[in-house]
Amino acid sequence: MNKDKIKNLKGKGKGFIAEFKAFILKGNVMDMAIGVIIGTAFAGIVTALTTDIINPLINGIGGAEVGGELKIYGGQVIKYGDFITAVINFLIMAFVLFILLKFVNKIMAIGKKKEEEKQTEEKAADIALLEEIRDLLKKKNK
Repeated sequence: MNKDKIKNLKGKGKGFIAEFKAFILKGNVMDMAIGVIIGTAFAGIVTALTTDIINPLINGIGGAEVGGELKIYGGQVIKYGDFITAVINFLIMAFVLFILLKFVNKIMAIGKKKEEEKQTEEKAADIALLEEIRDLLKKKNK
């Protein structure tokens, strides 16, 4: 390799690293990381809610046991109670995320509506100005 190619490679490496650094430090990547961390913590809370509160309530009503096991051949066990708990966890998480998404969409719609009203006012002002210019040009050409 000659010296010019080596210099070009050095510059490209810095550009790649700078581009990667800019990507990592973007707000949306950081927001996503924070969302994952909060989501993990929230999953722990939902699991505790299901295991420590909902399952005992279900067990108390009619004597049904959510933490049940079904023994099969060879000493193997099917833990259907754990599966039911996971389904309950999923439904709670999905419901909370649905409510959160509806709330965020409502807030975003309010912001968009105000922006659209502002753009409409600006367009109306632009149209009025263009009509005035048109009328002046008509008068000038007569």
